[in-house]
Amino acid sequence: MEPKQSWILPDSNKVLRSICSNLELPLKEPDLSYVNKMKDYIDACYNNDEEKYCIRPGIAIAGPQVGLTKRVIYVNFDFGNEHYQYLLANPQIVSRSLGIVYLSNGEGCLSVEQEHEGIVPRNKKIVVEAYDLLNNKPITINADGVLSICLQHEIDHLDGVLYYDHINKNDKYHVEPNWIKI
Repeated sequence: MEPKQSWILPDSNKVLRSICSNLELPLKEPDLSYVNKMKDYIDACYNNDEEKYCIRPGIAIAGPQVGLTKRVIYVNFDFGNEHYQYLLANPQIVSRSLGIVYLSNGEGCLSVEQEHEGIVPRNKKIVVEAYDLLNNKPITINADGVLSICLQHEIDHLDGVLYYDHINKNDKYHVEPNWIKI
């Protein structure tokens, strides 16, 4: 098996700036192979096998990161007492709160090797509609906090947007008084 890290495209690759098309369902080759690569990578991270496979740790991934310009994301992580695991086809954000949150340590990305420090403002709450490939049915997710940030980060990938595009260019640590730090 090829090293899993080689599956991840760097942010310098133009594919990461592509607007993705909808993923055709039911899944067929070659899309199925790409989706399995995404799932294998993040599941290895979830199982703490980063060292075993010589990969960077991650909690989520989007199709373009493995060269698939289709609307699909995979999330698998624990936060607090919650476990979040979603394999979503054609996700779209249908509602956003006005409240803003950000990660105190900034965001990172498997495709971004050079660190981009700064505050990445995200909506505190979002509602995502998608097709749940793990349970084979439509799903609506009411996401808050860290899950909301994660889903926005991955859905951004489907529109050719990277997290550092959201950092204020004039003041990378700009924070409004009503923003919530996580």
